[in-house]
Amino acid sequence: MRVRIVLVIAALLQGVTLASAADTQDINVILPLTGGGAFLGKAEQQALQQYEKVVNASGGIHGKPLKFVFNDDQSSPQVGVQLANQVKASHPPVILGSGLVALCNAMAPLMKEGPLLYCFSPGITVNGGSFVFSSSISTKELAAALLRYFGRKGWKKVALITSTDASGQDAYRNFKSLFGSESHKDVELVAEAQLNPTDVSASAQIQRLKSANPDVLVAWSTGGPVGTIFKAIHDAGLELPIATTNGNQTYAQMSQYAAFLPKELYIPAADWQKSSRPVAASDASAAKDAFFKGFEGTDIKPDGPSTYAWDPASLVVEGLRKLKPDATAEDLRAYFRDLKGVAGINGYYDFQAVPNRGLDEKNVVVTRWDPAAQTWVVVSDPLGIPRAE
Repeated sequence: MRVRIVLVIAALLQGVTLASAADTQDINVILPLTGGGAFLGKAEQQALQQYEKVVNASGGIHGKPLKFVFNDDQSSPQVGVQLANQVKASHPPVILGSGLVALCNAMAPLMKEGPLLYCFSPGITVNGGSFVFSSSISTKELAAALLRYFGRKGWKKVALITSTDASGQDAYRNFKSLFGSESHKDVELVAEAQLNPTDVSASAQIQRLKSANPDVLVAWSTGGPVGTIFKAIHDAGLELPIATTNGNQTYAQMSQYAAFLPKELYIPAADWQKSSRPVAASDASAAKDAFFKGFEGTDIKPDGPSTYAWDPASLVVEGLRKLKPDATAEDLRAYFRDLKGVAGINGYYDFQAVPNRGLDEKNVVVTRWDPAAQTWVVVSDPLGIPRAE
């Protein structure tokens, strides 16, 4: 009899556990948790895990606890497509991720009729009215602010090296389109080179760029390849300002490459960091405070990739909270279509003015890595206009 009672209680407890598991608001996330993009994917996963706690502490979504369901795309477009198809089969209103340009580009064609895909890579091109959204600020807007900063600093001659992967080629096209344009006539591209992500050395490319005697060099690649470029710059004794993508705005990379980081390393990015200057109370400062508070009590030091996940998750969750419990992908897309004036850690979002992204060049500042402070210092106002020294 006692054994029977124990079994009955165990069965009841199991039933409660299953019921509780089913009674959550699940949001599927596809991220590169392994492979070449893992440094991005893991940081984004950590940010979402902290944000999940914040949401659930404030009531969840329609009374249900939020649960992010993580799927590892292994930094592979093929795996990403397989996962996207599997998740789509349950007809969710939204999928978050991936964190890489190539992965998002591979999954985007699957979303012609939904669900809404909120990609964490700023490097993809989004079309207004589609179901595909992009986090943070586009590569072209980042590049435009960076070139404006160069011009105002008197760094007229620019050398460019990009990787041959999707991220590098997106940057190459955008930089090339800006040189010679009306807004950037004060800078010129004096040399260019490309690097295969699997190359173990960039010495030949850097020597060729060095011979053009540039004032500044842009090294636009994410992850491992940029380390190869930085090492070649160091070995060549090339001491001039170096700029790179905000995809490398991670503490892990700054630590890993510390021995050969450029002495002057600039990154265009959203102004997400804690400010050393007094700031007036606003929705934007409140959003920043909530972001950093979400990591208190942990050993996680939030950086660029943390922001790529936090703001999209926050925007999506607030949308789901305001919509009916059985909201569809179309409902969520319509919600975003009219959304404007919403403060995030990366700026004020206006999806009417900037469809499917919400942020533009007005949200870009230029930052410089400070080895002594072990963080990035904002050195420009919005649009890349240098601050007075």
